[in-house]
Amino acid sequence: MKKAITVATLIKAPIEKVWTYWTKPIHITHWNFATTDWWAPRATNDLTKGGKFSFRMEAKDGSFGFDL
Repeated sequence: MKKAITVATLIKAPIEKVWTYWTKPIHITHWNFATTDWWAPRATNDLTKGGKFSFRMEAKDGSFGFDL
């Protein structure tokens, strides 16, 4: 049996600003990391039909990195 987990939050900002920060690669690199020991040096996000989302995740100490 599959179980679902739902996470919700309230963001006190205009929807246009939230959408920009959620979807633009320049902003994705500032929030898309697992812990403060990691960072995302690059991201791409094409919201057109058939578009792709990808990013690079790296440990800040340089010990490991991967592309998704």
